[in-house]
Amino acid sequence: MLFKNVLGLEHIKNHLVTTAETGRVAHAQLFVGPEGSGVLPMALAYAQYLLCGNTGGENDGENTVCNTKCNSLTHPDLHFAFPVSNSDKVKSHAVSDHYLEEWRQFVKEQPYGNLFDWYRHIGIEKKQGQIGVDEAQDMVKKLSLKSYEGGYKILIVWMAEKMNTSAANKLLKLIEEPPNKTILLLLAEEEEQIINTIRSRCQILNFPPLAEQVITDALLVKGVAQTEALTIALEANGNFNKALDLLNKDSEDLVFERWFVQWVRSAFKAKGNKGAIQELILWSDEVSKTGREVQKKFLNYCLTMMRQALLLNYKANELVHAKVHMEGFDLKKFAPFVHENNILDIVKELEQAIFHVERNGNSKLIFTDLSIKLTRLLHAKAA
Repeated sequence: MLFKNVLGLEHIKNHLVTTAETGRVAHAQLFVGPEGSGVLPMALAYAQYLLCGNTGGENDGENTVCNTKCNSLTHPDLHFAFPVSNSDKVKSHAVSDHYLEEWRQFVKEQPYGNLFDWYRHIGIEKKQGQIGVDEAQDMVKKLSLKSYEGGYKILIVWMAEKMNTSAANKLLKLIEEPPNKTILLLLAEEEEQIINTIRSRCQILNFPPLAEQVITDALLVKGVAQTEALTIALEANGNFNKALDLLNKDSEDLVFERWFVQWVRSAFKAKGNKGAIQELILWSDEVSKTGREVQKKFLNYCLTMMRQALLLNYKANELVHAKVHMEGFDLKKFAPFVHENNILDIVKELEQAIFHVERNGNSKLIFTDLSIKLTRLLHAKAA
């Protein structure tokens, strides 16, 4: 991965290159950034810079063989760990090594892809993947061996917040007593979900969302018209993965939008209307038939839309980036129904639903209960 192929983030590129060239490379680093900000591409470029001994701020040095191996993700001293689950391919004790070919293809095609894209790529979109204790044992084993080429050994842990407690404890021991010339790069979207004992031992590097102009320029390179590129970049809100999905009309947000609008319309009809209650139950049934990762993403989408509606209601238009594509639904007309008297309770109910979905609660009960509670909250009067 060339640094020039990583969108924006020049200050982070300069920092990482400087640490490599001055020999001040922390053995445990935590890269934290929102979806689509380029955390994985940056980690790949940084790992290649270290492994191949490149100089001059780019991965096009004289060590052509090493650079070629890194570009194809086949360098023997570059290791990966990422969330997986049992599938038709792997019946039990699934670990990252079982999915390495799929991983290489995924990174090549979707370096800015999110967790759900990855699950869909390996056919486990209806499951909740994790980085488990079997994975942690593999990590320890790989890093305890000498490096093949006599330099650094690097482990990239993608979506590190998906480590379960057992895996986190094993990784903690590795961080506290690292083998010589071993570097751990933990990549995460939600820093607070990583246990404090690991966070406190890592050098943390925070990635901001990508600038609107950076996304616009990247879309223009792909041949998108100027006006369309600007529109997509605004709606993407710093997320290049979402920008690509919107460009290809493949965004899961388009499905979530339909569910959200359907739920809101049924909610407004539900007061004293038995037929609308039946609609809500049918809506809950439809959503509950999807996988748990989809359900969690949808609930987070609802949280975003509620916050955007609140901002619209309070005339903070410059902070509003959400756009509803469905005809006949205007977010500005919905906004007055989200206000100071119900927003905290709405957020609480949505977050509680996410909590129960993560813990394998009965999806139909969770969404039926949620839809009825949120219907009541939307009918609450503003002050």
